[in-house]
Amino acid sequence: LTQPPLRGTGHPELTACNSPLQVTEERGSHFLKQRAVAAVTDTLSSAEKPRAHLTVKKQDLASTVGSHLPILQWEDKRGLAFTKNNLSYSSNALVIPVSGDYYVYAQVTFRGPIESSTKPNSVTEIITKVTDSYPEPTQLLTGTKTLSENSNGWFQPIYLGAVVSLEVGDKLMVNVSDIKLVDYTKEHKTFFGAFLL
Repeated sequence: LTQPPLRGTGHPELTACNSPLQVTEERGSHFLKQRAVAAVTDTLSSAEKPRAHLTVKKQDLASTVGSHLPILQWEDKRGLAFTKNNLSYSSNALVIPVSGDYYVYAQVTFRGPIESSTKPNSVTEIITKVTDSYPEPTQLLTGTKTLSENSNGWFQPIYLGAVVSLEVGDKLMVNVSDIKLVDYTKEHKTFFGAFLL
Protein backbone atom coordinates (compact mmCIF):
# COMPACT_ATOMS: atom_id res chain seq x y z
CA LEU A 1 0.00 0.00 0.00
CA THR A 2 2.99 2.31 0.26
CA GLN A 3 4.05 4.20 -2.82
CA PRO A 4 7.57 3.67 -4.07
CA PRO A 5 9.67 6.81 -4.38
CA LEU A 6 9.69 8.51 -7.78
CA ARG A 7 12.52 7.16 -9.87
CA GLY A 8 14.58 8.62 -12.64
CA THR A 9 14.10 12.29 -11.80
CA GLY A 10 17.68 12.81 -10.64
CA HIS A 11 16.38 15.18 -7.95
CA PRO A 12 16.26 13.70 -4.46
CA GLU A 13 14.06 16.59 -3.30
CA LEU A 14 11.29 15.37 -5.61
CA THR A 15 11.09 12.04 -3.82
CA ALA A 16 7.59 11.34 -2.49
CA CYS A 17 7.25 12.15 1.19
CA ASN A 18 4.30 10.13 2.40
CA SER A 19 6.00 8.33 5.28
CA PRO A 20 4.98 9.65 8.73
CA LEU A 21 8.45 8.70 9.99
CA GLN A 22 10.10 10.87 7.33
CA VAL A 23 7.88 13.86 8.20
CA THR A 24 8.71 13.42 11.91
CA GLU A 25 12.44 13.33 11.13
CA GLU A 26 12.16 16.52 9.08
CA ARG A 27 10.31 18.29 11.90
CA GLY A 28 12.91 17.09 14.40
CA SER A 29 15.71 18.37 12.17
CA HIS A 30 13.95 21.76 11.87
CA PHE A 31 13.58 21.88 15.67
CA LEU A 32 17.30 21.18 16.16
CA LYS A 33 18.17 23.95 13.69
CA GLN A 34 15.93 26.36 15.63
CA ARG A 35 17.68 25.40 18.88
CA ALA A 36 21.09 25.90 17.29
CA VAL A 37 20.09 29.39 16.13
CA ALA A 38 18.83 30.20 19.63
CA ALA A 39 22.11 29.00 21.15
CA VAL A 40 24.13 31.20 18.78
CA THR A 41 21.87 34.16 19.59
CA ASP A 42 22.41 33.56 23.32
CA THR A 43 26.17 33.47 22.77
CA LEU A 44 26.08 36.73 20.83
CA SER A 45 24.00 38.45 23.50
CA SER A 46 26.31 37.29 26.29
CA ALA A 47 28.38 40.44 25.73
CA GLU A 48 25.43 42.38 27.14
CA LYS A 49 25.00 40.25 30.28
CA PRO A 50 25.81 41.90 33.63
CA ARG A 51 29.21 41.01 35.05
CA ALA A 52 31.82 42.36 37.43
CA HIS A 53 35.26 41.50 38.77
CA LEU A 54 36.49 43.45 41.78
CA THR A 55 39.99 43.43 43.24
CA VAL A 56 41.33 44.01 46.72
CA LYS A 57 42.39 47.40 48.02
CA LYS A 58 43.77 48.58 51.35
CA GLN A 59 41.05 48.17 53.95
CA ASP A 60 39.39 50.67 56.22
CA LEU A 61 39.45 48.70 59.46
CA ALA A 62 36.18 50.22 60.68
CA SER A 63 34.02 48.51 58.04
CA THR A 64 31.64 46.43 60.15
CA VAL A 65 27.86 46.34 60.36
CA GLY A 66 26.60 45.84 63.91
CA SER A 67 27.72 42.50 65.31
CA HIS A 68 28.43 41.02 61.86
CA LEU A 69 31.88 40.15 60.56
CA PRO A 70 33.82 42.93 58.80
CA ILE A 71 32.91 43.65 55.16
CA LEU A 72 35.72 43.87 52.61
CA GLN A 73 36.06 46.95 50.40
CA TRP A 74 36.95 46.57 46.72
CA GLU A 75 38.46 48.33 43.74
CA ASP A 76 35.96 48.44 40.85
CA LYS A 77 37.73 50.50 38.15
CA ARG A 78 41.53 50.20 38.13
CA GLY A 79 43.78 47.32 37.06
CA LEU A 80 41.92 44.06 36.49
CA ALA A 81 38.72 45.39 38.09
CA PHE A 82 35.58 46.25 36.11
CA THR A 83 31.78 46.42 36.28
CA LYS A 84 29.71 46.05 33.10
CA ASN A 85 26.11 46.15 31.91
CA ASN A 86 24.60 47.71 35.05
CA LEU A 87 26.10 45.28 37.58
CA SER A 88 27.27 48.09 39.87
CA TYR A 89 29.41 48.43 42.99
CA SER A 90 28.07 50.59 45.82
CA SER A 91 28.69 50.70 49.60
CA ASN A 92 31.03 47.67 49.54
CA ALA A 93 28.44 45.54 47.67
CA LEU A 94 27.68 44.36 44.15
CA VAL A 95 24.11 45.40 43.27
CA ILE A 96 22.23 42.96 41.01
CA PRO A 97 20.47 44.71 38.06
CA VAL A 98 18.56 41.77 36.52
CA SER A 99 16.95 38.72 38.13
CA GLY A 100 18.46 35.39 37.12
CA ASP A 101 21.08 32.76 37.85
CA TYR A 102 24.54 34.18 38.52
CA TYR A 103 27.90 32.58 39.08
CA VAL A 104 29.23 34.32 42.20
CA TYR A 105 32.83 33.87 43.33
CA ALA A 106 35.40 35.29 45.71
CA GLN A 107 38.91 34.49 46.83
CA VAL A 108 40.40 35.98 49.96
CA THR A 109 44.05 35.39 50.77
CA PHE A 110 44.83 35.73 54.45
CA ARG A 111 48.39 36.31 55.62
CA GLY A 112 50.02 36.37 58.99
CA PRO A 113 53.16 37.94 60.40
CA ILE A 114 56.26 35.91 61.14
CA GLU A 115 55.92 36.67 64.85
CA SER A 116 52.49 37.08 66.34
CA SER A 117 51.36 36.52 69.89
CA THR A 118 47.68 36.56 68.87
CA LYS A 119 47.64 34.14 65.97
CA PRO A 120 44.09 32.99 65.14
CA ASN A 121 43.16 29.29 65.06
CA SER A 122 41.23 29.70 61.80
CA VAL A 123 40.21 32.20 59.13
CA THR A 124 36.77 32.52 57.53
CA GLU A 125 35.34 34.05 54.35
CA ILE A 126 31.59 34.47 53.72
CA ILE A 127 29.72 35.68 50.63
CA THR A 128 26.61 37.39 51.98
CA LYS A 129 23.37 38.52 50.32
CA VAL A 130 21.29 41.45 51.55
CA THR A 131 17.79 42.07 50.17
CA ASP A 132 15.31 44.89 50.71
CA SER A 133 12.60 42.39 51.67
CA TYR A 134 14.60 40.66 54.42
CA PRO A 135 16.51 42.77 56.95
CA GLU A 136 19.09 40.17 58.04
CA PRO A 137 21.99 39.25 55.72
CA THR A 138 21.86 35.72 54.27
CA GLN A 139 25.03 33.64 54.04
CA LEU A 140 25.30 32.23 50.52
CA LEU A 141 28.75 30.62 50.71
CA THR A 142 31.15 30.07 53.61
CA GLY A 143 34.72 28.82 53.80
CA THR A 144 36.90 28.30 56.87
CA LYS A 145 40.45 27.02 57.10
CA THR A 146 42.26 25.95 60.24
CA LEU A 147 45.76 27.32 60.64
CA SER A 148 48.67 25.06 61.48
CA GLU A 149 50.15 25.45 64.95
CA ASN A 150 53.75 25.72 63.80
CA SER A 151 53.49 28.03 60.76
CA ASN A 152 54.88 31.49 61.44
CA GLY A 153 54.81 33.58 58.25
CA TRP A 154 51.74 32.10 56.59
CA PHE A 155 49.39 32.58 53.62
CA GLN A 156 45.98 30.94 53.40
CA PRO A 157 43.72 31.49 50.35
CA ILE A 158 40.03 30.55 50.49
CA TYR A 159 38.11 30.35 47.18
CA LEU A 160 34.31 30.19 47.07
CA GLY A 161 32.10 29.95 43.98
CA ALA A 162 28.60 28.73 43.09
CA VAL A 163 25.57 29.37 40.90
CA VAL A 164 22.99 31.40 42.84
CA SER A 165 19.50 32.65 41.90
CA LEU A 166 19.34 36.39 42.55
CA GLU A 167 16.68 39.10 42.27
CA VAL A 168 16.88 42.71 41.10
CA GLY A 169 18.31 44.87 43.87
CA ASP A 170 20.02 42.06 45.80
CA LYS A 171 23.35 43.15 47.26
CA LEU A 172 26.35 40.83 47.53
CA MET A 173 29.29 41.40 49.84
CA VAL A 174 32.21 39.51 51.33
CA ASN A 175 32.70 39.21 55.09
CA VAL A 176 35.89 37.98 56.76
CA SER A 177 36.78 36.83 60.25
CA ASP A 178 39.67 39.29 60.62
CA ILE A 179 40.07 42.18 58.18
CA LYS A 180 43.62 42.90 59.42
CA LEU A 181 44.80 39.54 58.05
CA VAL A 182 43.56 40.09 54.46
CA ASP A 183 46.40 40.27 51.92
CA TYR A 184 45.75 43.43 49.88
CA THR A 185 49.20 43.58 48.26
CA LYS A 186 48.27 41.92 44.92
CA GLU A 187 45.00 42.15 42.99
CA HIS A 188 45.22 38.53 41.85
CA LYS A 189 45.35 37.24 45.45
CA THR A 190 42.05 38.63 46.73
CA PHE A 191 39.09 39.25 44.40
CA PHE A 192 35.29 39.09 44.11
CA GLY A 193 32.89 38.90 41.18
CA ALA A 194 29.66 37.73 39.60
CA PHE A 195 28.19 37.24 36.15
CA LEU A 196 24.75 36.40 34.77
CA LEU A 197 24.57 32.97 33.16
